[in-house]
Amino acid sequence: MTDTSFFPYRFDRRWALLFALLRVSDDDGVRLTGDGMLRATYGWARVETPLSNIDHTLVTGPHRWYTAVGLRLSLADDGITFGTNHEAGLCIEFVEPVSRVIGLRDHSALWVSVADPAGLAAAIGR
Repeated sequence: MTDTSFFPYRFDRRWALLFALLRVSDDDGVRLTGDGMLRATYGWARVETPLSNIDHTLVTGPHRWYTAVGLRLSLADDGITFGTNHEAGLCIEFVEPVSRVIGLRDHSALWVSVADPAGLAAAIGR
């Protein structure tokens, strides 16, 4: 891994207005840094955790658009979604929950719809 590996989102441009309202841009995505951190940005929303706090990952999809596009909480648990398409993404499960972004509880998982979910999973190594 270089000093920083960047995994951008794959945007479904049908939702461009939503992304503009949330201030999500091409600069957003997931960064794995040389100092062992995962930093995911989605407009104003951010998740940051040490790579050592990642328990496992799972490539998933396709999903229904209304469960995968946007900034949202999971209806099943306390996970959070940074979604830009409904075709595929990576679920990142944490050992210890990360600080709350939205909702009332900290988050035990993050789903990101990066352009290369399998590549991100391989780079994380879990």
